[in-house]
Amino acid sequence: MDEIDVSQLTEERPAESQDTQLKAILEAIVYITDEPLSAQQLAAALERPLDVIQRVLNQLLEEYAKPGHGLSIREIAGGYKMATKAEHHEAVRAFVKKLTPPLKLSLPALETLAVIAYKQPVTTPEIMEIRGVQGASVLKTLLDRKLIAEAGRKKVVGQPILYKTTKEFLVQFGLKDLSELPTLKEFEELGRMSVAEPEGETEAEVAQAELPLEPEAPDAAAPAAGPVNA
Repeated sequence: MDEIDVSQLTEERPAESQDTQLKAILEAIVYITDEPLSAQQLAAALERPLDVIQRVLNQLLEEYAKPGHGLSIREIAGGYKMATKAEHHEAVRAFVKKLTPPLKLSLPALETLAVIAYKQPVTTPEIMEIRGVQGASVLKTLLDRKLIAEAGRKKVVGQPILYKTTKEFLVQFGLKDLSELPTLKEFEELGRMSVAEPEGETEAEVAQAELPLEPEAPDAAAPAAGPVNA
């Protein structure tokens, strides 16, 4: 029986581990960048030999070419870029068309939402007292967007409706539960990123972001364009 060189095995394992880590790093970099990156750029940025970068990139290309991946890594204009595979274009387009536009709130809506988030359950008169202005239309906006919901009625004269935040509120602001509510100042900072135009004005449409699509193969049946006679 042939003897196994244990020292050789121990030398190979760290190399394989390094390749695995490098592959993950390259995958992440190619994923987040908009422009194609060349192997030379990647080698210089990561301070790794060009031949090592090229070898690991080739491994990534082979892996993403398999049917189990909806994305591919392609060589484009001398660099590498991630894109959705051509066979999935229609499914991706159909999905994007059904997406709800990103959350955009007016400043009054944001202020009202903050009051409800920190004082819930709270009634309309209580909200108006804190904000100092009428807010019926703003409440309707928040209800329509499912950021708040009714929470019963307060047991006082007139029994006004109580309002609370919803699961959708947690999702939109990235909170696990209400115990993770930031300070009021932090909440206002988060909200400023979602401030839209004032209520009643037309909001600009928000463009839907798509992953870049892999170019589809040209129709083989289409005749090639011939020279144009003068």
